[in-house]
Amino acid sequence: MSELITLENLKPFPKSKHKEKRVGRGHGSGHGKTSCRGHKGQKARKSPDIAPWFEGGQTPLIRRVPKRGFKNPFKIEYKIINIKDLVKKFQPNEVVDHNSLKERGLLKGKNKPVKILGEGEIDIPLIVRVNAISKTAKEKIEKAGGKVEIIKV
Repeated sequence: MSELITLENLKPFPKSKHKEKRVGRGHGSGHGKTSCRGHKGQKARKSPDIAPWFEGGQTPLIRRVPKRGFKNPFKIEYKIINIKDLVKKFQPNEVVDHNSLKERGLLKGKNKPVKILGEGEIDIPLIVRVNAISKTAKEKIEKAGGKVEIIKV
């Protein structure tokens, strides 16, 4: 019967721990003289703090490749939904907003603002409350008897 394990008698599994390599303790140890660092060179010195991106003095890759384009920090990325998707998921006179789109599986992932585009046809009136909408989508929804409200981002 095995004994109860407590903090006092806790120890690693037999043969699971390797003996620490003691370097620089004389040539009889097998790890003396150069202390397993080889002969001379940058990595044999006292503190070989070489940055992972250092390429031995040659011009680094990031400087060899030309700059290209730029990232606009003010660009708003919208989650795009087409009118044809709304027709499949909503009943007449229902409110289409961020929460209702999420419930019906049209919005997934990060909370991005929503934009409705005009691909497809709509024949039911819907009340749409989104962050942005295209001209054609707005015309089609209002023609079908629905309303469009724009919510600021």
